[in-house]
Amino acid sequence: MDFLSFLTSLATSFIIFVVLMLLFTWLSRKPGNAEVYYPNRILKGMNPVEGGYMTRNPFAWIWEAMYSSETDIINMSGVDTAVYFVFLGTALGIFVFSALVLLPVLLPVAATDHSIRAENTTSNGTFTQLDKLSMGHVGNSVPRLWAFIVATYWVSIVAYFFLWRAYKHVTELRAKALMSPEVRADQFAILVRDIPSASGGQSKKEQVDSFFRAIYPDTFYRSMVVTDNKKVNKIYEELEGYKKKLARAEAIHAESKKTNPDALKPSHKTGFLGIIGEKVDSIEFYNDKIKELIQQLEGEQKVTLKEKQQSSAALVFFNSRVTAASASQNIHAPIVDTWTVIDAPEPRQLIWTNLSKKFYQRIVRQYVVYAVVFLTIFFYMIPIGFISALTTLDNLMKLLPFLKPVVKQKAIKTVLEAYLPQLALILFLALLPKFLLFLSRAEGIPSESHVTRAASGKYFYFSVLNVFIGVTLGGTLFTSFKSIENEPNSIFSVLAESLPQNATFFLTFVALKFFVGYGLELSRIVPLIIFHLKKKYLCKTEAEIKEAWAPGDLGYATRFPSDMLTMTIVLCYSVIAPIIIPFGVVYFGLGWLLLRNQALKVYVPSFESYGRMWPHIHTRMLATLILYQVTMCGYFGVKKFKATPVLFPLPIFSLIFGFICQKKFRRFFVSPALEVVSHELKEVPNMEIVFRYFIPPCLSAGKSDEHQFEDALSHASKTGSSTV
Repeated sequence: MDFLSFLTSLATSFIIFVVLMLLFTWLSRKPGNAEVYYPNRILKGMNPVEGGYMTRNPFAWIWEAMYSSETDIINMSGVDTAVYFVFLGTALGIFVFSALVLLPVLLPVAATDHSIRAENTTSNGTFTQLDKLSMGHVGNSVPRLWAFIVATYWVSIVAYFFLWRAYKHVTELRAKALMSPEVRADQFAILVRDIPSASGGQSKKEQVDSFFRAIYPDTFYRSMVVTDNKKVNKIYEELEGYKKKLARAEAIHAESKKTNPDALKPSHKTGFLGIIGEKVDSIEFYNDKIKELIQQLEGEQKVTLKEKQQSSAALVFFNSRVTAASASQNIHAPIVDTWTVIDAPEPRQLIWTNLSKKFYQRIVRQYVVYAVVFLTIFFYMIPIGFISALTTLDNLMKLLPFLKPVVKQKAIKTVLEAYLPQLALILFLALLPKFLLFLSRAEGIPSESHVTRAASGKYFYFSVLNVFIGVTLGGTLFTSFKSIENEPNSIFSVLAESLPQNATFFLTFVALKFFVGYGLELSRIVPLIIFHLKKKYLCKTEAEIKEAWAPGDLGYATRFPSDMLTMTIVLCYSVIAPIIIPFGVVYFGLGWLLLRNQALKVYVPSFESYGRMWPHIHTRMLATLILYQVTMCGYFGVKKFKATPVLFPLPIFSLIFGFICQKKFRRFFVSPALEVVSHELKEVPNMEIVFRYFIPPCLSAGKSDEHQFEDALSHASKTGSSTV
């Protein structure tokens, strides 16, 4: 990519961002769009815009986002979202403090070195204007490289400082949240898996009750055996579907009666897709179906609770959250593959179908999934490397010679060089997240937050190996294959030379992500168009309208890895091509500002894990730091600089730092500390409400008394009290 193409990419991306931001300021002030731009506030019963839409300063959102406190974020979007902003702030701090030294020192050192002859052309891989500001412009074995050695240490020290500070801060956030005097149902429950077979004619619930009542006689409340809910859940979902259809048919009929009092009731055909079959009155048909399914549901509920308790999992409740926390981290049997206990996730997080999967089954599934992920990463590297090579214009013209007349036109060439490789890569990556979420669920993981953490990790390592390494190697190997074939020993020098040359690609990749990506994020053009189309042509009931504008959450499974990829790129190139650092600062600074607005007004969290993702984020940030240090060691080695061994201790320091952090902080993120949960509650918890909070909707639908559940749920302990 030549300098003109780079400036074209940067300028057009910035213009797109400005246009999208102006669209946001205009569209967000229209009352009819409130559901798209302020759904979080609406769902919490708050006024979408304080002071009215038209009198509001169109740029007031910037000040609101900048001056909002961490407490505001937690109140609106939870602790996990606050932890995400700690991550953004940490990355921003690392790059800002690195830039204070690297930019004023390394750029002049590189630009004023004349030991390598450079030309302003890219025809033979020589230096462009941007390449002259990189470490590749500094000759091998020259004293100037000492500046880059010191810079490598400076970036590492800055990273250690901010990572330590962030871990400590997130630990305090988690502790404060768990010490809250508010009653949270999940703090009074544990999840028990790998329950052994019952003996002596005991039922599963009797076995669980007797086991935990013997260990915790004063605080055991009751248990809930996990049942096989597949059939009853299918009936429940079908029933809910017919209820929605009935509400829709009634709304259509009511609307038609406004213009024509004698309007007929809506009708439909009962066959395939409503195209064939007998024509029936929709309202009567749906009412009949609902009555029929209610009877089926009640019958299946009884069968499920009586006959489908052969699960090896149960939820156990205590009237003390200290006991529940203590139980979640204790070994309850001498053999570790029986009576496995963890603290219970929130009820909305539970993946019921995974709870009954046994110990060794989970282990086998985990390793099978790891193997599949490894093969996916390996085989994805081939098409991504091919795409990175193919989407450079020189290679594209070699493979498709008939495109030369078109591509050689200056305007078309400039636009294609500016956007083609980056867009191809971004679109290719968009295909992966759902597959990784599916694989994570297949491991037998019990909760949605855990699935998100697992999928996030897979996506991160995939991104680093395939995007950062794959793109770097792909284009280089493609263009230099013949020279490497003739001289196999030259591969390392060829790859080393490719690092500075690839900096321009990653500069435009990062710029495209923060200008266009964040512009689309803020403007919410796509959700806005979809909402209004659904509202006008598809939605007939308030429930359907609400479903059309439901915002979802921040999407941690993809958002964290995407940000970590950017951090990896910027960190690994921070010393090699320091000009990339301002792009990293803008990416994380702009992300902190825009996403703060979205967290306060748009996104609604789908779970709360009290920052449990942080140790995984910290580990990946540390892995990125080690990758940066290893990259620098390798690059200095290829440059044949005698002082290269000075860098060898850095990866070791990082491993020691990670070990200390893990030993000092990580355990608290696995299990709640007893000191934290021993704080008094605002009110005495109603254990019956806590207990019923965990009953699956398919088993509680249409039931108001507790007698239906006695076959699967134990009675309250006679000796238990309601104190905490």
